[in-house]
Amino acid sequence: MAEIMITQFDDARECYRSKQLRQALYDAGEVIMGDVLVNLHAAEHRDRRRLENRLFRRDTAFMYERELFPEIIEATVKPYIADGKAELVDFGHQLMMNLAALTAGVDRPRGTPEETFHLYDYLTTFIEGATLGHYTGDQDAKRDEVQAKLLEFDREFLDPGIARRQALLAQFEAGDLGEEDLPKDVLMVLLRNQDKVDLNRDALRREIAFYLLAGAHTSATAFTRCMHNIFKWLELHPEDADRVRNERVFVQRCTHETIRLQGSSPTSQRWALADIELSSGLTIAEGDRVTIDLNQANRSVDVYGDDAEVFNPDRQLTNGAAPWGLSFGQGMHACIGQDVAAGLIFDTDSTEQDHLFGLVPVAVQTMFDHGCRPDPDNPPVMDESTTRPYFGSYPVVFTG
Repeated sequence: MAEIMITQFDDARECYRSKQLRQALYDAGEVIMGDVLVNLHAAEHRDRRRLENRLFRRDTAFMYERELFPEIIEATVKPYIADGKAELVDFGHQLMMNLAALTAGVDRPRGTPEETFHLYDYLTTFIEGATLGHYTGDQDAKRDEVQAKLLEFDREFLDPGIARRQALLAQFEAGDLGEEDLPKDVLMVLLRNQDKVDLNRDALRREIAFYLLAGAHTSATAFTRCMHNIFKWLELHPEDADRVRNERVFVQRCTHETIRLQGSSPTSQRWALADIELSSGLTIAEGDRVTIDLNQANRSVDVYGDDAEVFNPDRQLTNGAAPWGLSFGQGMHACIGQDVAAGLIFDTDSTEQDHLFGLVPVAVQTMFDHGCRPDPDNPPVMDESTTRPYFGSYPVVFTG
């Protein structure tokens, strides 16, 4: 076995599209990621993704963005506005978790801030489990903690959620409910299609927990980093303050540029299932582990220009490359929630009325609508519990 490092944009794109390369990034996090969608391969992955794709159609994403998410943002931010301050890392995860819970099928029967904080406690443990290979503490102890939390989560949230959906399905089959009355979430899709996927209770538990953590963590990470990048941009370009408040397309471009430069994961990893030769001539042998360095690939001067390492939301692309680089992946494992999180590229056929902007840009702009600024007395700090470049704390204040 050899370790193959991929740094060139075209090589990275070809690796993502290869069916002979299997996911390897979460091998250490099997306690929560072992058999979830992102870790499946070939027919298993295809069959489950076909089912779950039904929830990520653009009309559903549009419904989330225009109907559901604005209320969730305002309800989540309201107590922080009243307090005049917030900590972006925790706030972002709580905010995105509230939407991810809807998508995954994690019911919130009380709907209170206290319930949000309680569910957030589960979420932080699940995130540590998924990124266990980067954890700097006792990994065996953390693995046991994650497993115990999964079982608690099942008893408190998953079990009653399954019971409620089974009761609704019984009413639907009896003709007492219409299709529109059934929840549109991953849990319902899987319960309705148990004959089409091989999911025991342990696997179902991990799949729902995965959707909760993936939907919340990646979007929350992008949210905090985008806020930071806009703060820094406005220090150099104060004339753009009105654009942040009034031009959602500009905020979306800031989000795309943030995801390109600072993707949720700086690397991807794959196992080679066969010998492969890339178009560039690079050879990969069966059994090799391939690491895709997104920090380098997404900063390709050939693709993104001479200032490829610089945050520039006004960057003009003419070569068909995505403004977010390869951070969402490509091929069979392209991020299933990409359109929900970051929307579509605004083009000449788009209008602001019918355009899908994505939930991260909507959340970012809402914060600036409330006068969000960095706390001058408490600078941000990085998270020292992981080798990944995450903010550990990012205090902000609201100036109205």
